[in-house]
Formats: sequence, C-alpha cells, structure tokens
Amino acid sequence: MTQAHLGPPSPPAGPSPALPDGPGAVHRRVEQVMGMPISLALRGRHATGAEADAAWRKVLELLNEVDHVFSTYRRDSFISRLGRGELALVDCPAEVAEVLDLGERARVASGGAFDVRRTGPAGEVVLDPSGVVKGWAVQRASLILDAQADTDYCLSAGGDMVVRTAVEASPGWRIGIEDPFDPSRLVATLPLRNGAVATSGGAHRGAHIVDPPTGQAPTALASVTVVADDLVRADVNATAAFVLGTDALAWLGQRPGCRGLVVAADGTASVFGT
Repeated sequence: MTQAHLGPPSPPAGPSPALPDGPGAVHRRVEQVMGMPISLALRGRHATGAEADAAWRKVLELLNEVDHVFSTYRRDSFISRLGRGELALVDCPAEVAEVLDLGERARVASGGAFDVRRTGPAGEVVLDPSGVVKGWAVQRASLILDAQADTDYCLSAGGDMVVRTAVEASPGWRIGIEDPFDPSRLVATLPLRNGAVATSGGAHRGAHIVDPPTGQAPTALASVTVVADDLVRADVNATAAFVLGTDALAWLGQRPGCRGLVVAADGTASVFGT
C-alpha cells in the first residue's frame, strides 16, 4: 500500500505509489468505477491540460464499458446473463471469450487454485471472472495513457496498478507495500519504472478470496504481492498464490517474470523472484 494514497481516505486493498522519485509535480485524479476507486497519477508533459483530460475520460469510458459487460453485481451484465444460462458465449462480446480463456489458462497453470468458476454458498457453481477482469481492464486502459508522450503515469484500481516512466530523466515510482496487520505501516518499499503490481489478501475486504473447489477462504497467508510486466499476470498470480497458502512460495518461484513478497499468517515475510 502507500505512504500517500492516490484515492479516497479509506486505503484500497493493495499497493499504490508512495512518492515519485525525482523532480516534477504529480497531478492526481480519482473516480469510483467498477465498485472501486480508480486513481491516476500523471507527471510530465501531459500531466494537465486538454490531452490529460481527454485521456482520463477515455480511461473511465473503457472501464465503465467493462463494468457493463462483466459486473457480477449487475443482473443485466453479459457475464451475469451468461452465468444464469440466458445467453450462450457466442451471444456475448468477444471480450468475454478472451477473459474466460485467460481464466482457463490460469486454472491450468495453478492446478485449480485460480478459477473463474467457484463453489457458491449453497454448493452451486458460480461464474465469476472478477479475478481476471480488473487486471485485464486496467492493463487495456493503460494503453490509452501510453499514447501520452513524455508523461509518466500510475493507474491504480483498488490499489492494483500499472506504472510507466516515459520521462527518460525520471527514476520512476516508489511503491509501498502495506503491512496486512497494520495499514499504517509498510513491510517493504520497491522502486518501479515500468510494470504492474497486485496484492491479494483480506486486510481491507475481508475473506473475499476463496478456494474455488471448496468455496472456503484460505487462512495460511496474510497477503501476497506480485510484480510483473502486466497487471493480468500480477493479479492472477497473486490470487492463485494466496489460495495455495503454504505452497505459494514454491509455486511463485516457478512463475516466469514475477517477483514480490509473501506475508504468512504468523507475520513472516518472504521475498521471491529477482
């Protein structure tokens, strides 16, 4: 998490940029979309002005469109109607098949620790690709910001983020990882110029992550933070590792292009990757 949050007073679940390294004013924006705070920090040529405003509008439009298609809280969303059997996959936008395919790949890679289909409270099978959608949507939205020349950015959704450093003289961002037992403290701070960071845990949202086959919340770990090249990989791997519990470090050590931090339920912190 952060030393200085980009979003509203209540801190989101996951890391966010503490402070930018180097000179240059940071301009921040925040909006509530997809049931979470979407925060944007800009620095450089297009940190303010008409181009920054237009890029922010496009980001929000994209995320609102994603919410319309994928929200499991909206009965009229495509994913809700697909889950109820009212639609076939071919009746949905092509993005639905793309997201479900990413989820299936993650299921295979994690041995079922990650799955877009999970056991619900009454033992029913629930279609819920939320664990893929957030990272996938924010990664797509970040492409809009990539087009802003000479502009650094951090785009965060509920604390999971994509960061880019386009200004050559800028060292980038410092990311603070929150202590899952005490949100006022950090367990680590890492520098990052380009990439994505995601944290899975129950510090802010409670037991919202479940073991797909059983529907039960894992208890072996307090949090898992993953740094990767893109937010889909970071988010999916963090979620799967949290479910894997005591096997998380061994599994994460085999995931290419990933590094980060695992905090066990007893407070023990372990670093993985390079």
